[in-house]
Order: sequence, then structure tokens, then C-alpha cells
Amino acid sequence: MLFGAPKNLFDPRIHHNLALIAFFAWVGLGSDGLSSSSYGPEEAFLQLGAHRHLALYLVVATVATVFLISASYSQIIELFPSGSGGYLVATKLLGPTPGIISGCALVVDYVLTIAISVASGCDAIFSFLPHPWHLWKVPVEFMVIGGLTGLNMRGVKESVVVLTPIFLAFMLSHVALIGVGIFAHGGDLHLLIGDTVGDTHKAVADFGLWGVIVIFLRAFSLGGGTFTGIEAVSNSTEILREPRVETGQRTMLYMATSLSFTAGGILLCYLLNRVQQQTGMTLNASLWGLLTSGWQVGGMHVGTAVVWFTLIAEGALLFVAAQTGFVAGPRTLASMAVDNWVPKRLAHLSERLVTQNGVIIMGLAAAVVLLYTRGAVAILVVMYSINVFITFTLSQLGMVRHWWNTRAEQHHWRRRLSVAGIGTAVTGLILIVTSVIKFGQGGWVTLIATGVFIGYCFVVRTHYRRVRQLLSSLDEVLTNLPLPEPKNPPELAPDGPTAIVLVESYAGLGIHTLLNIQRLFPRHFKNFVFCSVGLVDSGQFKGAADMQALEDKVAADLERYVQLASRMGYYAEYRFTLGTDLIAELESMCMDLIKEFRRPVVFAGQLVFQRENVFTRSLHHETSFSIQRRLQFTGIQVIILPIRVWERQRSA
Repeated sequence: MLFGAPKNLFDPRIHHNLALIAFFAWVGLGSDGLSSSSYGPEEAFLQLGAHRHLALYLVVATVATVFLISASYSQIIELFPSGSGGYLVATKLLGPTPGIISGCALVVDYVLTIAISVASGCDAIFSFLPHPWHLWKVPVEFMVIGGLTGLNMRGVKESVVVLTPIFLAFMLSHVALIGVGIFAHGGDLHLLIGDTVGDTHKAVADFGLWGVIVIFLRAFSLGGGTFTGIEAVSNSTEILREPRVETGQRTMLYMATSLSFTAGGILLCYLLNRVQQQTGMTLNASLWGLLTSGWQVGGMHVGTAVVWFTLIAEGALLFVAAQTGFVAGPRTLASMAVDNWVPKRLAHLSERLVTQNGVIIMGLAAAVVLLYTRGAVAILVVMYSINVFITFTLSQLGMVRHWWNTRAEQHHWRRRLSVAGIGTAVTGLILIVTSVIKFGQGGWVTLIATGVFIGYCFVVRTHYRRVRQLLSSLDEVLTNLPLPEPKNPPELAPDGPTAIVLVESYAGLGIHTLLNIQRLFPRHFKNFVFCSVGLVDSGQFKGAADMQALEDKVAADLERYVQLASRMGYYAEYRFTLGTDLIAELESMCMDLIKEFRRPVVFAGQLVFQRENVFTRSLHHETSFSIQRRLQFTGIQVIILPIRVWERQRSA
């Protein structure tokens, strides 16, 4: 339902269809954001302690912040209509270093998404189970992570058809109960406002204005988990129907409205109903139990059944939200791999082994986090919020820079800059306060883990650059190779053997492979076809002009290979495509070529290091062998030719 052909914007039916499409997008992408209302408001409210009168200000601040962040991310949807994870936005707008900081924070965030969603979901379900059963909560959390890992290894993904009943059960139950919780005290709302103002004056007299502000900011910041998941729509606009911008922005409006209602409504219900924390129960479970305690239908008590239904819907939605980590985590790593920040093999998402390894990494990391925290949501929400708000802050800071740099070309740039600027300030404040206050209670773990990951990424990229430098002498010699004078280009030999040569840019590696083919099989091959994939990375991020420039560069490089082969006396042509998955695109091209040319053999180059170790093997030795594995079982011969990398100058 989320896929389809572009729409005619002048079709009068589009507005009705757009609303329906946005509804299903809200269902498919809203679980991560909406599920955060299960733990975010609780953490914020508990941090107020005895100063519960400040909860009314917290309601206003929460609703305003949800709409502020949503408005800022609607701008990101407009600027990046083809999808834009925090890594890509920060890289494009701020540069590689802020980009990798955002990317690493995002990957750790997806690990924590799995952990906190599973832990909070189990908390919800165990809230209505007998207290002795709570000893099994942590083991059950590990079982759920194991089950989700197993399902994702088999390629199971959420479907809107499956999500819709869970999503609607959550929304209907929460809207109904929040409505009861508020309107049952409708006559007391004016008294609540008066009491809040009076209690605030008393608190200011006791603690001073700054003391009250600190108490409020602490609760507001530590409830920052409420705002997590808002970015899901902007991360996945590529799956939306055209017009993507309008659909995405309407979906974001649905997300903001539903999250602000549930989160703000739950906070208001806590305050109006004077909810108290009970051992072994979430604050939401205590609230639902309090609201339904006297419900009867035909003399039967139905309150307990309503609470069970609500908590099961809550737990189910949280388990669905955990899927975000398994799906989006490997995707983010793939984008980082294309930019040489992590092993390039992680970009090959079409490789089942690569995808499974990504799923296993995410599952194991989430299990380690659960083991460390013992499933304590209070600790997990701190770790989770820090990483989410690193990405939030950098993404919105990038938008601030963008609107400032393009102010001469943009209408209403001041309004857009203000939204992004205020959003940056608010998310940055939450990040700083949470990191400082909770540094010793889980904050240091996530900051160190993210920092170590960032350091690893710089080591990987430094290695790839060093290899590039080691190969520069090969490039210098072979790209300037003296060639015979051009002759009449040879004609295609339809029945002659064809060499399909997989190359990247016009460089020493590809030329070395071509010369090796000539040396090992002199005058055997009559036709040469050079194949390449223009990888769409954060540097050529999906803008029309950028894509055209990438296409022109790939075509120009391949044309040079064709000219080289022609001067060597061979018929040659080239094929290329643009994409994000190198292996899948190369396989598709090779499958098409074997139908077109007779007696084809595929050739690929492979770097061989003079001093090989586990680290170099983890960063290389994958693309050629992956292609060989795939094509071998279709009957296509693939020959891998070694290219030696000398790590020191050979003695003369």
C-alpha cells in the first residue's frame, strides 16, 4: 500500500487518496514514536518527585516540543524527499565528521531501540501478572530478543496488514482511557490551574526561581524518551507514494498529533488522578487500573479485562517498535559502508549472509545492553535519549546551516530558520542536561560505546585511504600507459568468447585486471564488456543534479576503458547502473549480459596484501567472492584475478 506510481497533482481525487495513504504510512512508521508514550511520560513524571504541580507545565512543554521537532523534521522531508537518516542529513549538511558522529549515535540508538522496546513491553505485560512471576521478566526479555532475531534472520518484516490491528488497538484503548481520565475530572480543571499557580509560587519562595527551573528541566529532559521515534517518517520517505513530500508531511502531522495527545494526555491523567507508583507495575498500568476499577457491564466487572487488553496492545506495539532496530540498523551501516566508515561488505544488503550478520549484531548488542541494565527502563531511557538527541541536534543544526546559507534563494527563510534553530536549542538542551545529570547512571556507558564506535570508524576509513595511497603508484603508471595509435574499431564477434570485466573507476585496479586477462588468455577473448555500478552515497545523495553528475562520471570512466581495449585491438562496450547495493546491481547486469553474449566469462580483481591479518580480511575480500558465489550457481564462470598490494617499497 505504501508503493505506487507518481500521482497527477491536478487530480481532484488526490487529496482524498493522500489522506488514506498517509494514514497507512502513519500506521507503518508510527509505532516507534507512539510506543515511546509507554515509558517517556512516566520517567518525566517520576522525576518531579513531590513537585507534581509542575506536571501541568510539563504537559504544555511536551506537546509543544513534539510539534516543534515534527515541524523541523517536516523541513527535512521537504529537503530530502527520498529518505534521510540522521547520518545522511548530517553528512550532507555539516560534513563527514558530524555525519559519522550522527551515524554512530544512530546505530547505537537502534540497538537501544530494541532493548528499551522489549524491556518496556515486558514491563507492560508483567504489570498484570502475579508478583512471583516477575522473576521471569528478564529471561522472557532475552527470549523475545532471541525470537525477534530469529524472525529477522528469516527475512520477516512488518506488514501494514499485521500492524493495523495492533496500532488501532493501542490508539483506541489509549484514547478512550485518556478521555475518561481527563473528562471525569472536567469540572476540576480550572481548580487544577489555580492550584498549579499557587503551588508554583510557594515552590519559588522555598527554592527560588532557578531551583524550580532546574527541577522542571530535569524532569523534562529525563522524559526525553517521549520524543524518540519522531524521525521515523523522514528516515523512510522513500517507501511512500508520490507526492512524497506532501504524504510525508501529512504523516508527520498525524504522528505529532497522536503522540502529543497520548503523551500529554497520560501526563495530565497522572496529575488529575493522583497516580502513585506501585511495586511491579508501570505507572501506566496503575493509571489504567485506577480509571477502570469500578467498570461493570451487566453486573460483571470488566475493568480488569480492559486493563489487560490495553497493556497487551501496549506490549505488542512496543515489540513491533523493536523491529525498527533490526531493519534500520543494518541500513544505516550500509550507508556508512558506502562512505568507507565501516567494512564495505556491510553495504551488500542483498547478500543474505551480510543481512543475517547485521541482524545478529543488533540482537546480540541489545541482549548485552539488557544484561547490563537488567531490563531497567529507567536506565535504558537515559541511554536511549542521549543517542537519539545527538542525532536530533546534529540533523537540526544541519538545517539551521542550510537555511542560513540559502537565505538569498528561499522564501520565508526566517520562519524556517527559527523552527530549526529553536528545535536545535531544545534538543541540545535535553542532550546536555540528560548527559550531565545521568552520566553516572547509564549515561557514561552509551557515551563511551558511541565514542569507541566513532574511533573504530576513523580507523577503518584511515585504512581505506592508506590502501588508496598504496595503489596510487599503480594508478600513476597504468593510467598513463603508452598506447598504440587508434585504428578502425574492431567489430563485434557474435560467436567469439566475451570477457565481462567488473571495474570501479578508471584506475590502476581495472587496467591491471584487463592486462592480466590479456597476459593469461592471449587473443582468446574477442569481445570485452566493462561493467560498473555508480554507488549512491551521502556525497551524491539522491538529488537530481548529483545523480546526473554521478552518471556522467561513471560513463566517462567506462568510455576510457572501452578506448583502451579498442586500441589494444578488441571490440569493447560498457554497461552501468546507479544504485545503493553493489552486489545486487552487478549480479543483475551480469545476468542480462549472459543472455546477450555467447561464451561469457566474468572477471573481477581482488586485492592481496603482503602482510594480511584479521583486520584487513574483515575490510576486504568480499565483493569479488560474493559475485562468484552468486553467479557460480547459475552456471556462469567467474575468475578472480589477484592484485598485489606492497605495503613497503620492494628493494631494487
